[in-house]
Amino acid sequence: MPGRDGLKAGKEIIEVGRRMWVKGWVASNDGNISVRLKDGGFLATATGVSKGFLTPAMLVRLNRDGRPAPGRNRHRPSSEIRMHMEVYRRRPDIGAVVHGHPPVATAFAVAGIPLDQNILPEAILTLGAVEVAPYGTPSTDEIPEAIAPLIERSNVVLLANHGALAFGPDLLTAYHRMETLEHTATITHLAMGLGRVKTIPKAQVKKLMELSEKLGIQGRVTLKSSKFKVQGSKDKKG
Repeated sequence: MPGRDGLKAGKEIIEVGRRMWVKGWVASNDGNISVRLKDGGFLATATGVSKGFLTPAMLVRLNRDGRPAPGRNRHRPSSEIRMHMEVYRRRPDIGAVVHGHPPVATAFAVAGIPLDQNILPEAILTLGAVEVAPYGTPSTDEIPEAIAPLIERSNVVLLANHGALAFGPDLLTAYHRMETLEHTATITHLAMGLGRVKTIPKAQVKKLMELSEKLGIQGRVTLKSSKFKVQGSKDKKG
């Protein structure tokens, strides 16, 4: 089970929060980040703070059950920490979780369109099929319940009318998966505008999966082969 030193985890959270804010994946106090620690607890961003201006005091220490550690925090944890804990409970291989609202990926979530076509080698190797979890009211148990069936077979989940959730063995990997998600969503959206999304042939996808095993790429990847509906044209097979 992965786990980070508290001081290093704090520095990483602050840097990743800044990157997310600079990239426009979060606005105002949106988004949240958490990391599993060596002692079995967690470090997470506080509620009501901008991810672009985080300081160590804005990070919250949590016990193994996700509750604030007594006497160790100035702030309350994000009200969405429950969906992070759902990931950690179901995926002991996960060491960090990132939640944000990357615009293009979130647009697919709002439209209810999964990013599950085999169109880019990098996405196939690191993301697999990205499904859309049913809508749940933020800060309630509805979101953890909605994502539960999906997080066990993927590294990234789109949240209907909400945003995206990425996770990995460490924070940098989780962040990179969110970055790959937004990059893939942007390219997919542009291809749809051109009138065709051409997929990678199954034989080539098989080669990529074999390559993934050789490279020892971590995480769980599920592949699908659905088709996007492209405005102004008929569905076409790649």
